[in-house]
Amino acid sequence: MAKTDTLYIRVEPKVKQKAEKTLNELGLSIAEAVNVFLNQVILNDGIPFEIKKPRFNKETIQAMEDTKNGKNLSKAFDDVDDMFEELDNSVKS
Repeated sequence: MAKTDTLYIRVEPKVKQKAEKTLNELGLSIAEAVNVFLNQVILNDGIPFEIKKPRFNKETIQAMEDTKNGKNLSKAFDDVDDMFEELDNSVKS
């Protein structure tokens, strides 16, 4: 077996737990996944994936989660004038 070094890193407990669950489903330990990542860094001569800011803001993400969980985000109106009045009021606020 090849000689190994020890790497100590700090991660948020929830992140570690979620990553560990996913990696276990893939048949990998965290140590094996880190080795895969580091080898890919070497092969790519950099980070092996694109890093960019999130595409959606917190409000949009929450709305998508609410929709996915069955929360009805729409509002019904009995009268078109009431709908336009509320739209006008929301623009003014």
